[in-house]
Amino acid sequence: MASNLDNSKHGAVAAWAKRSYFAGRAVLETLLRPYGIGSTQWYVLYQLAHDGPTMQRDLLRLLQVERATLSGVVGALVRSGLVVQIADRIDHRQKRLQLTAAGTALWGTLPDPISLIHHAAFDGIDDADLEIAARVLRTATERLDALSRKGNKE
Repeated sequence: MASNLDNSKHGAVAAWAKRSYFAGRAVLETLLRPYGIGSTQWYVLYQLAHDGPTMQRDLLRLLQVERATLSGVVGALVRSGLVVQIADRIDHRQKRLQLTAAGTALWGTLPDPISLIHHAAFDGIDDADLEIAARVLRTATERLDALSRKGNKE
């Protein structure tokens, strides 16, 4: 279903970026559903599996999610026995997250949805075209982030 925004030069880029994001997210959710985890849970597990124990507050910036969202995601992972929260030695209010043995075992069985999505979406597309697309979207994102930060200061 096309909108009028799709017909403008800038609108088409934004509309297709949004559609691409949602299509990738749908694939991600479909791939993870049989394992009983969602996409944000997968990203938390990915972080812990690849970089080791991580402070929960650091995941807010890494995953770019709201504190309440992350709290719910982490709570579900803890209740599932996949992650444990360890109080920081200095500030007991801060929690370090770590995979449990069950979390490590689950991680070993999970597919790599990012690789699957990447291949499905980008195989056969010229590298130069991908570099241009990435540069344009990176620049647009940086500009919008700056505008958002400016708006928060006013």
